[in-house]
Amino acid sequence: MGDFVSRKKGQVTIFIIIAVLVVAFGVLIYMLAPGIRTGITGETKNPEQFIQTCLEDEIKDAVERLSIRGGSIEPEHYFTYNNIDIEYLCYTNENLALCVVQQPLLKQHVESEIKDEINDEVISCFDALRENYEDSGYVVVLQPGFTNVELLPKRIVTSFTHVLTLTKGETETHDAFRIVLNNNLYELTSIANSIIEWETTYGDADPRLYMTYYPDLKVEKNPRDDGTSIYVLTDRNSGNKFQFTSRSLVQPIGF
Repeated sequence: MGDFVSRKKGQVTIFIIIAVLVVAFGVLIYMLAPGIRTGITGETKNPEQFIQTCLEDEIKDAVERLSIRGGSIEPEHYFTYNNIDIEYLCYTNENLALCVVQQPLLKQHVESEIKDEINDEVISCFDALRENYEDSGYVVVLQPGFTNVELLPKRIVTSFTHVLTLTKGETETHDAFRIVLNNNLYELTSIANSIIEWETTYGDADPRLYMTYYPDLKVEKNPRDDGTSIYVLTDRNSGNKFQFTSRSLVQPIGF
């Protein structure tokens, strides 16, 4: 009987030790692993990810819309093709005259268009970020900054100079807000510029020449009766597209 009682006491002691270890291990994880603690409490511990999730689709949408409109969200001087207003990047209204470049700084113009288009959403997303942390008990200081959009080889980088300071016991500062979008708009606008150079010099460009040098690129040229040419550049791998219009060396009627 004594041995049985001793064994039972020994088992209870082991169970107590195991329980204490489990609790201690849980507390240790809670204190040292912010990412796991975030999942338990529901708090957002990654402000950079919050901003990316909030703005990424807005940036993609802006890029897609301006890419099929010649680089402008709302073109001012355009030709309507397939119910889309496509901006003239090179134009003349005179017969047998070479066209004049309409957007001499196309890359910078596109960057500015994206920035302006997402501006309201940037303000809304950073406001939502601040409110999210305030609701979680943080003291929040958000210093608004500037938005910068860059077309770079094979990517579009949107960065923000906003500074977020969070205090809840300890203080942490976040100032590395950056969204990278995989997109070759940089390459497509560069090729568009090259085509425009041909249009301003010779009044025409040969799509076959570009497809010979760039096998992954599809170049379509659709001439219209008024002398306008619609160029459509498509990346065969990604499906990314950029289209624009030009009007150069127009032949007079009956010529």
